[in-house]
Amino acid sequence: MLSNESPSPESAAVPAGLSRRKLLTVAAAAAAVAPALAASPALASTGSSSAGATAADASTSAAATQAAQLVAQMTLDEKIALMHGGSVGSGDFAGGVAANTRLGIPALILGDGAGGVGNGATGVTQWPAPINLASTWDPGLAEAYGVAAGAEHFGKGRTVVLGPTINILRRPNWGRAFETYTEDPYLNGQLAAAAIRGTQSNHVITTVKHFAANNQEVERSSINEVISVRALQEIYLPGFRAAVQGGGSGAVMAAYDSVNGEFCCQNTYLLTDVLRGQFGFDGFVVSDWVAQHSTVDSAEAGLNMEMPDSSYYGAALTTAVENGLVSEDTLDGLIVGILTPMIALGLLENPAPSPASTTATVVTGAANLALAQSLSEQGTVLLRNQRGLLPLDPKRVRSIAVIGNAANAEPKTVGGGSAAVNAYGTVLSPLQAITARAGSGTAITFAQGTLGTDALPSIPSSALTPASGSDNGLTGTYYATADFSGTPLGTEVDAQLAFTSTPAIIGRTSTWSAIWTGTLTAPATGDYRFSVSGKGNIVLSVDGATVVDFTAGYETVLNGLVHLKAGAHTIEVTRAPGISSFGPGGAGVALQVGWQVQEELLIEAAAETARKAEVAIVFVNDVTGEGMDRSTLALPADQDKLIEAVAAANPNTIVVLNTSAAVLMPWINRVAGVFAAWYGGQNAAPAIAALLYGDANPSGRLTHTFPATDAQGPAKTTLEYPGDGTDVDYDEGIYVGYRWYDHSGEKPLYPFGHGLSYTTFAYSDLRVDPVGHNGSGGYQASVTVANTGRREGAEVVQLYLGSPAAAQQAPKQLKGFTKISLKPGQRERVTLSLQPEAFETWLPSVGGWTTVPGRYTIAVGGSSHDLPVHATVNVH
Repeated sequence: MLSNESPSPESAAVPAGLSRRKLLTVAAAAAAVAPALAASPALASTGSSSAGATAADASTSAAATQAAQLVAQMTLDEKIALMHGGSVGSGDFAGGVAANTRLGIPALILGDGAGGVGNGATGVTQWPAPINLASTWDPGLAEAYGVAAGAEHFGKGRTVVLGPTINILRRPNWGRAFETYTEDPYLNGQLAAAAIRGTQSNHVITTVKHFAANNQEVERSSINEVISVRALQEIYLPGFRAAVQGGGSGAVMAAYDSVNGEFCCQNTYLLTDVLRGQFGFDGFVVSDWVAQHSTVDSAEAGLNMEMPDSSYYGAALTTAVENGLVSEDTLDGLIVGILTPMIALGLLENPAPSPASTTATVVTGAANLALAQSLSEQGTVLLRNQRGLLPLDPKRVRSIAVIGNAANAEPKTVGGGSAAVNAYGTVLSPLQAITARAGSGTAITFAQGTLGTDALPSIPSSALTPASGSDNGLTGTYYATADFSGTPLGTEVDAQLAFTSTPAIIGRTSTWSAIWTGTLTAPATGDYRFSVSGKGNIVLSVDGATVVDFTAGYETVLNGLVHLKAGAHTIEVTRAPGISSFGPGGAGVALQVGWQVQEELLIEAAAETARKAEVAIVFVNDVTGEGMDRSTLALPADQDKLIEAVAAANPNTIVVLNTSAAVLMPWINRVAGVFAAWYGGQNAAPAIAALLYGDANPSGRLTHTFPATDAQGPAKTTLEYPGDGTDVDYDEGIYVGYRWYDHSGEKPLYPFGHGLSYTTFAYSDLRVDPVGHNGSGGYQASVTVANTGRREGAEVVQLYLGSPAAAQQAPKQLKGFTKISLKPGQRERVTLSLQPEAFETWLPSVGGWTTVPGRYTIAVGGSSHDLPVHATVNVH
């Protein structure tokens, strides 16, 4: 593997193949480097903090003192009651901690908030997904979003926001890619700190999550991630450091997974040595829901709060304290951590309304909805624009074909899971928004093209004949084993494979498998699309060939395509237990097999519609969310086939990707334009219409690399992802994202930082000057940026640092950026600061951060692959 080809001291910190069985080795390694952690540098915050927006300023000391005074007045029962979830009434939230009315401590109401007010709340803004926010590359916008979203949370009675999500995007197939920011630790930290400052300005506590290295959904609750200390320190932890030191986050959520042999909720290295000892965190750590595994170990490691109940921190914790297994001092310290951000952020003096009283309250409004559209516009990335087709000129383009299920019936505006947020009011479809913007002088036509990405209609029983027995359907043979072995439980004819509950024949059996056989009658010759969804591993075969191989833990719906002649075909469906985000799946409760007859007819109609128009715009989407990863970066269902057909019919085809993250684009050289528009929130449609017509100039930039194939990028083996069922090895070390591509020489489809504009920019005259004696205060890089086009536009000026060979670093690392807006012909001198810590590397050989002396390269430009100006400095 590449991370082992060049000499690296990483293996000295965490031995290769480390598992839970080697926990003692990990503990020893952590203890060895702990003294160096406290001296680690802080990430400088970006921008000024809002008044009262951080729990890390001078008021924190006073808040901690007041918290200690409150704790001194508490009984043991009162202390324990603050440390776990309990009954706090009704409303739209995820959990809560009961109030202490005797001491004037309000209830804590915790609500999902990675991308807005979740938990089914209404009257709120459905914001663009966090990856869209990150793609603006604008901490000022991130802070503005935080202010607006924080006010909505408070207005709905929430005092603790479960967000932001800032896990590094190790692989773009992560099911929660849309709710995180980036593959880069520096960009991650700057955006997180800004969003946190904004949110906490509204007397609500942010809970930055998931600490740490929660980078996959498959087996997330049981998997152990084997990661070198260097990779943790340089890649996976800097965002949390910035969230604490630059943003002042009052809370941190401990993740489900284990890191180097210990569950995150009881991981002393993470919660005590790093979070408190290294980062100086003085707030509270809350478990992810049902992620805690112990009482004493969790308390000693530094977990302050259990959610959503009191399984470990209720009676069990009381007993542990009474028996001396957890000291009163430890207990008191944990409670001080809960109270300190409550006091520092004004929760005691500014009580939120009760959630029950706000269920019908509308907390969004015109300003927030306008901000949501602006975020969608500024976070959308223009990936491709051939022949200057974009922006569309209504005087020249008089007919447009709008194509795709996502363009009309089912626009994709939000992801799934705990990050899902309801929209307020009427949500326009892209078809409606484009029609409105185009005006009466442009003919707009529509073609569906595809049935979309949801499960297809169930195969009717009339098309199925059982292998044995009478009536219509398939013969199902059921087993009380995971692998179709042993004596069957029984056999029956199932009219359809459309189960919403466990088949009755299974009874109380916790583990089962089944085989359905029979004949499928195709009513006509053509292409047939099949969909499979359910819980477990499900394989659909037609005429002995596998059509769909559905694996639990990945997409909720998987499709396959086969050409069938009219008439009878053998069909077999097998179901066995599988894994999921919460580990092995047993009985399962759902299975559905659907089909689309003569799938090509919709595509042919769409191609014909495109052929008659001057421009064709195809909207496509994926479906992702908590609890699933993507098994491939290919667009789901028949959307690639649709794009190919439309592009063949009309060379002026524009593709709009409403996806969670990177997708494969086998058709890229046959289309004229591509937008990465993500999940754009409730105002995504008017935003994309504005971008198509040039009312807004694209200024988004990629925050992660787009691979050209599924085979590209790190974590190529099963042991590296998704793991062997016990461990997942982060053998790539620090080479994540663009670091991997630069190090390995793989050429991605689109690089980190890429994004086009309707204007052009030029860079010149880079100067790098030391700050202080011989650069003791870092360096300042100044560069001239000019708008050389005909439109006003915004450019993201990106600075990358290359280190001397002795640092054993990636070829370059993002260390600075700023977003500027320039009018045509305007030039601006841009200055970016490099603090001394920007030159530091975590070297296990020295047990911490150090600056390797030598020649450093500073490169500035518009993306990680477009860096026209360079300079070097000698750092001593």
